[in-house]
Amino acid sequence: MESLRKYLDKIKPNFEEGGKCAKLKSTFEAFESFLFVPNEQTPAKGAHIRDAVDLKRTITVVLIALMPALFFGMWNVGYFHYQMTGEESGLFGNFFYGLVAMLPNIIASYVCGLFLEFMFAQIRKEQVNEGFLATGLLIPMICPVDTPCWMVGIATMFAVLIGKEVFGGTGMNIVNPALLARAFLFFAYPGKMSGDVVWVADYGKTLDLIKNNELPANTIVDGFSGATPLGQLAHDGTTSYSVMDMFLGFIPGSVGETSTLAILIGAVILIWTGIASWKIMLSGVAGVAVMGLLLNACGSEAYTQLPFYYHFILGGFAFGIVFMATDPVTAAQTECGKWVYGFLIGVVAILVRVVNPAFPEGVMLAILLMNVCAPLIDHCVIRANVKRRLNRAKVK
Repeated sequence: MESLRKYLDKIKPNFEEGGKCAKLKSTFEAFESFLFVPNEQTPAKGAHIRDAVDLKRTITVVLIALMPALFFGMWNVGYFHYQMTGEESGLFGNFFYGLVAMLPNIIASYVCGLFLEFMFAQIRKEQVNEGFLATGLLIPMICPVDTPCWMVGIATMFAVLIGKEVFGGTGMNIVNPALLARAFLFFAYPGKMSGDVVWVADYGKTLDLIKNNELPANTIVDGFSGATPLGQLAHDGTTSYSVMDMFLGFIPGSVGETSTLAILIGAVILIWTGIASWKIMLSGVAGVAVMGLLLNACGSEAYTQLPFYYHFILGGFAFGIVFMATDPVTAAQTECGKWVYGFLIGVVAILVRVVNPAFPEGVMLAILLMNVCAPLIDHCVIRANVKRRLNRAKVK
């Protein structure tokens, strides 16, 4: 590493003002800061860093927290694949299959997103921020494993361009870019993206084609078939999966959302390091519990009578409230506002999930809605504090 450091110091003058490659200064600084800890402060505008932990360390912690859910999700893809095909495979066989299935989308997300990040950094003559390193992994984790690479690439570029760069870049966006990418796919490609079943390949059709010799016998079947627990519940109000299966993650679903246990490990890492707000997570859980109990008391359909604690381990709620809702840029900033913000996410998510059968997964819409409302929540909290202090200061 010392020799690499010396080499970078040697060529660095070429990228400074007046150097041969001065126009590529932002690109050089991005690679340098990726390899070594930067010796300067985070830029004044953008990400809200209030202590010694800079943006690079923050994103590193987020990536570490994502690893349990990512690794289990990859294993889960292979597990269901071999369950469907009837082939024998062990722990590493399942994981390797999921890794191969996920890798193209991860590459597509990073290539397309970083291309725009580098391009805008060069145009604005600013540093390339590390924020997309987390976003680029989140996008394929919340997409179906069989989503075509070109769809992931287009959705990523849309999210970076419309969701972030038009507002000024990292730290200036008003909605979570990863969720915006998922929303783009959800509404732009409804034929490929279905709200009531897991986004997977049609195993039955593929296997029939193989049996009829219309496809080669060694055809690789990507994904796995079968409805998610949410899809089953939206259809008839019941699910064939046990609570333990849903908690541990032995269910179909997007890679990041299947295992609540793995997500909780990530939540502990984020809370312990102070990266994410436990207030948002706890209030989100409270919002789900309140709305779930209210539907139990007032609803008459089978879905409304689902025990409220099922909603914690169904679909993408756990992943969304831990990794999406706590985004420090798009979430509420005031302490009281965080409680309101998280609570409303939980309430709206379950309301959409249960009441509207067209959107059995309401977490995405709930978080995006609250992202837009977060400034208003903070404004109301601040005005209430100002009014209370003014009343306290009045002379009786």
